[in-house]
Amino acid sequence: MSEPFFETTNAKVWRGDVVALRSLDLTLRIGESVAILGANGAGKSSLLKLMTGELRAEANPGTRCRLFGEELWCLEELRHRIGIVMPEEVERFHPAEIAADVVISSFRGAYGRTRDMRFSAAEKALTAQALADVGIAELAVREFGQLSSGEKRRFLIARALVHRPEALVLDEPSTALDFAARLKLLETLRGIAAAGATLTLVTHDPGEILPEITRVILLKEGSVVGDGPKREVLNDQSLSWLYGMRLKLSWSRGWAVVRPVSRAFLEPDRIRGCPKGGSGASGGT
Repeated sequence: MSEPFFETTNAKVWRGDVVALRSLDLTLRIGESVAILGANGAGKSSLLKLMTGELRAEANPGTRCRLFGEELWCLEELRHRIGIVMPEEVERFHPAEIAADVVISSFRGAYGRTRDMRFSAAEKALTAQALADVGIAELAVREFGQLSSGEKRRFLIARALVHRPEALVLDEPSTALDFAARLKLLETLRGIAAAGATLTLVTHDPGEILPEITRVILLKEGSVVGDGPKREVLNDQSLSWLYGMRLKLSWSRGWAVVRPVSRAFLEPDRIRGCPKGGSGASGGT
């Protein structure tokens, strides 16, 4: 079994006066492709901040939180070891920024290139490779503001990949993209996953889970309520409980296709708990 890059045991995390994560037991390993699925408010953003070192777990007996085996870490080092892609980062770049500079400025921890920045031949080569890997090399000289939303999102992925991180984490990658842009982005992510990257996809949408992803973690009200192989964890019962409405799951070429059975939301007294995998997954190919 490969080494973990993120481990928590009995972790409790506060966001202000609110407990955002509770009794969190979770291990993510190098070489895995994993999806973390939950509705809005499930604690996904808090989990991301815990993974990137922006939040810390409450210091309690029996609590452990480690990144790459360490309980104390340097945020600057983590930025090179974990590539994080968040859609809101798009707003940090000036529209007149040259698109390639969105990527190469990551070496300085900056959001865009300033006049006094100088980059080595090795950094320029890594930037060119990241652009090629994501399929946007031909857009490198365009102004960032001239790009489509989907193209901007792919530049963020290249920015995260430029350091050759040991793990890549994506937060709601296709949010606010139109249909065509979403398809292109998901195909880009499929290529990254197929190449053997350590990929963690955080999403509220089961239809965003790539066919290459083999493990799914269900998050609800700040706790892990399901964790295991994708076809075991995702089923009609678990998804209906997760989202509070009756849902039907089918599979198409490795993608989850979810539709509502009725418009009625489940009554609170009929929600009896989420199964943590097992039989009941819908069939299909």
